[in-house]
Amino acid sequence: MTQHPKIYVAGHRGMVGSAIVRQLLAQGHPADRIITRTRTELDLTNQANVFAFFADEKPDEVYLAAAKVGGIHANKTYPAEFIYDNLMVQANVIHAAFVSGVKKLLFLGSSCIYPKLAPQPLREDALLTGPLEPTNEPYAIAKIAGIKLCENYNRQYGLSHGVDYRSVMPTNLYGPGDNYHPENSHVIPALIRRFHEAKVNRSPSVTIWGTGTPKREFLYVDDMATASVHVMNLPQAIYAQHTQPMLGHINVGCGQDVSIREVSEAVARTVGYTGEIHTDPTKPDGTPRKLIDSTLLNALGWKAQVGLDAGLKAAYEDFLKKYATQD
Repeated sequence: MTQHPKIYVAGHRGMVGSAIVRQLLAQGHPADRIITRTRTELDLTNQANVFAFFADEKPDEVYLAAAKVGGIHANKTYPAEFIYDNLMVQANVIHAAFVSGVKKLLFLGSSCIYPKLAPQPLREDALLTGPLEPTNEPYAIAKIAGIKLCENYNRQYGLSHGVDYRSVMPTNLYGPGDNYHPENSHVIPALIRRFHEAKVNRSPSVTIWGTGTPKREFLYVDDMATASVHVMNLPQAIYAQHTQPMLGHINVGCGQDVSIREVSEAVARTVGYTGEIHTDPTKPDGTPRKLIDSTLLNALGWKAQVGLDAGLKAAYEDFLKKYATQD
């Protein structure tokens, strides 16, 4: 019987990393063949520590889900940290993986890599065709660098060392394990917290940032995890057939988008908030629309399974369980 590969999930305490671990376990991967480290145990921005970890553990596969992430406010407030930390984590993990002999690696990026005004829905070949959204450019630049690291390690070391490093670009993610910080969170967790607190405090109204008109696509995180494992396990010939050496990433989305106003109303329904919803046009809207084209991944046998209402219900249950009692 063939032994299960030893898999390192970087960022296993984050929303995506924890979902990948859940998915691997659900598919029968033994827990003792999944390697994890907390940030306290292993600082991925420290090259020496990362190299020592890989030399000691020698994983067979790596899911690179570790990243510094946040919403518009966090990206505007900490731009230097967003580009530096993410560049360092990616460079350290990918190069250490190569040096230690890891053949298979999956890098998790973000749909913010695409130009602000690229044609919708966003296709993989829109990458590097125009200026990025200014509010998250540092993060996007780092993620683009991660894609290019994977592509170029494949180009230089694919034949000689059997390197097969792949990238997936998810749309906006939400679900269990999300960050509900009042200032540094993404759209859905920020809305969940705000509407929950408004319900508890019996506030007559809630004000959301911007005009409410921008449209966003939201993917439940466990769908992202199934997509990640699916792409990692595609035969190399199939992956190569559907990508290009210098355009090697694959989009992951559900194929539908909703306005910020609509998702706000959906969150309010989920939480049970019945007050009024106001908009604040003085706050930034960000990109006008962001819907990605997941045709390629759908053709490779994966489709999203969890709808927005069901996903919001699970996300709110997670919030109540983990965060509602915290400040």
